[in-house]
Amino acid sequence: MVARARPWWRDPTVLGMTVTSFFADVGYEMVSAVLPGFLSSIGVAAAALGWIEGIADTLSSFVKLLSGAWSDRVGHRKPIVALGYFLSGTALAVFAAAVSWPLILAGRMGAWFGKGIRGPLRDAMLAESAAPEVRGKVFGMHRAGDTAGAVAGPLLGVWLLARLPHPNAAAPFRTIFLVSLIPGMVAFLSFVFLVKEKRAPDQASRRLWSSLDGLPRPYRHFLLGIGVFGAGDFAPTLLVLAAAQLLAPRYGVVRAGQWAALFYVLRNLVYALAAFPAGALADRVNKQKLLAVGFVLGSLTACGAAALFLARGPASIPALAAVFALAGVYIGIEDSLEGAIPADLVSAEYRGTAYGALGAVNGVGDLVASALVGTLWTAISPQAAFATAGFLMLAGAGVVLYNTKTG
Repeated sequence: MVARARPWWRDPTVLGMTVTSFFADVGYEMVSAVLPGFLSSIGVAAAALGWIEGIADTLSSFVKLLSGAWSDRVGHRKPIVALGYFLSGTALAVFAAAVSWPLILAGRMGAWFGKGIRGPLRDAMLAESAAPEVRGKVFGMHRAGDTAGAVAGPLLGVWLLARLPHPNAAAPFRTIFLVSLIPGMVAFLSFVFLVKEKRAPDQASRRLWSSLDGLPRPYRHFLLGIGVFGAGDFAPTLLVLAAAQLLAPRYGVVRAGQWAALFYVLRNLVYALAAFPAGALADRVNKQKLLAVGFVLGSLTACGAAALFLARGPASIPALAAVFALAGVYIGIEDSLEGAIPADLVSAEYRGTAYGALGAVNGVGDLVASALVGTLWTAISPQAAFATAGFLMLAGAGVVLYNTKTG
């Protein structure tokens, strides 16, 4: 009797990574949702937040490139990914001791170093566990699980913010940062014990530059579009900060911070709901064209934020909800498609390098975007900052569409 093939959604790597990513995002997003409110309580400006996010993303980007190439060379990835989950699950807890921006930067850098070494290797492991015809669904399922944690984390953060004692404005935030250690360690242990790895032959003689040379021209063109879009794709904490500032005159700092965190939950909920349908649709249509649609929606999100700052009077709850919901749709498309496309364009022996290069390009774009938006926000106006981001994101969509015609 011939054994029936196991369904793709029951693969140990797919299931294990989905569970791991859920708990990792519970911890990380719990912190991200309340961080802008904490920064306001200790007097850190928007420009500092932008640079903190950008510097951490830059560190992460170069680590991604090196770890991806290294994993192709040695033929196995699981130990490095496990280390990444441990670091990203514990480093943000140092925010509990912060009184200004330097310790925030240190914690972000530690967490982003962990995310950097794990990200491309995790995606390569996912790609290797999936047949080409279901690869979009696999990445969509993983991103949906990841984002379910990004819904639960902020909800938990908002609940704790309302329940914890407030001897001073910063105290409940500090407690939340310490609580984030629990889901962070659960994520690490889940990955260690649940995920199985398919090891590849080692290629000990390969060096970084020869790995980069092995990336095909269509993939390099794809990276160009990602880079242009990424120059406008600012950190979501800046959108949360925008909501907090727009609502503070009406609701006060703490209440505005709670509303902003709830909008972040909405964004992540829509992200979770959009990720799998986007991945499933990608298995039927041109993936890069669908990604370009997501980039256009990202541009509309940034322009919507700019419009809220241009409007007279306090921002309305429904208008802010619409902007955050749109952000969830574009992120769901972006993350599912950016994860699935490299495996279609690059052969298996260069896949770690391909995902590492993608992470590096995204990281440089994140530095430019977050620093640019934060600096323009402080030096000129928030509406100028978000409008500039929207223009760059739209330009990235144009580059990706052009690549589909010339590739």
